[in-house]
Amino acid sequence: MTHFATLEDPRMARTRRHSLGDMLTIAICGFVCGVDNWVELQAFAKAKESWFRSFLELPNGIPSHDTFGRLFSSLDPEGFSRCFMSWMRAIADATEGDVVAIDGKTLRRSFDRAAGKAAIHMVSAWSTRNGMVLGQVKTEAKSNEITAIPRLLELLHVQGCIVTIDAMGCQREIAQDIVDRGADYVFSLKGNQSGLHEEVTRLFTEAREESFETLKHDYCESLEKDHGRIERRECWVTGQLDGMKRTERWPSLGSIGMVKATRIIGEVQSVEIRYFISSLPGDDAMKFASAVRRHWEVENNLHWVLDVAFDEDSCRVRKDNAPENMAMLRHTALNLLKADTLARVGLKTRRKLAGWDESYLLHLLGLPGAYSPPVPTKGPRAPKKG
Repeated sequence: MTHFATLEDPRMARTRRHSLGDMLTIAICGFVCGVDNWVELQAFAKAKESWFRSFLELPNGIPSHDTFGRLFSSLDPEGFSRCFMSWMRAIADATEGDVVAIDGKTLRRSFDRAAGKAAIHMVSAWSTRNGMVLGQVKTEAKSNEITAIPRLLELLHVQGCIVTIDAMGCQREIAQDIVDRGADYVFSLKGNQSGLHEEVTRLFTEAREESFETLKHDYCESLEKDHGRIERRECWVTGQLDGMKRTERWPSLGSIGMVKATRIIGEVQSVEIRYFISSLPGDDAMKFASAVRRHWEVENNLHWVLDVAFDEDSCRVRKDNAPENMAMLRHTALNLLKADTLARVGLKTRRKLAGWDESYLLHLLGLPGAYSPPVPTKGPRAPKKG
């Protein structure tokens, strides 16, 4: 609550019956424990009322679901986000060498057709080292990630990190912003930067025809076998940019790279080639390839988990600031659940376990020694055959 103490309460003082701190605490605990909407939040708080009264004031009992809805509809999401990030930095901040992946996700059912309101699109920063959301902002109406990313970078501490962004955010202004903050960048390159894309494609095409004999470069490859799939990834990176006019316009551009992924599933083989630009030097293909590979963690460990463990795409909360603030509650719960190393179960089960076991919930909230995982017991040994 120290981190949320600066958050301004949007409600009128004369009609305020429940404290902001109490409601925030209940909401965060609820979303950790499996709550997905305001009605469930009220039911959860009612079931846990005696437990909440052991450390909250609750002068007028448990707030109704309408009261929760009105609060989070009017709560300033930018102020809420700043408090959230202050708390997350106290748990685990981005550190030297961390890959910070920035990507967006649409909350598909947050649209309001009657009001002419489109589904909101959240842009998040994901620390691949800590496995946590560092921050998030909503894209403005009739805008896209290009305008949201600079606002997100303003809220982050990324000095010494590598910031990875997909082709949508491949913009010179964003690259300059990252460099000014003491970080490196790796951007996916596609048709939205058509001139530069053509130059990079032509350079690597000619180099491949000559078996890379005339291009100073570094190379690495990896091979993975999993569930009947074989994937070979090769990465070529070079800092030899002479004669490439368009690369001169990019701030601190140090290298360009090509990643070739060959997948074999059964008897079907597919090949995908992608191109990237970066401020990293062109003599370390392993570091370059690692940053490219780890960028996809934001899809697998954040967006996919939000859909599977939190059922985010099915959420119909859509009034005013409520969708954005609820997304931040989910991100808060996700961070707390992912930080746990004691419960050897998936996130969906961890949410249920937190609802069942108050000592585990307190452990997730940071109380040392609050929870001891059960010691597995061995069953009776089966008799030997024969």
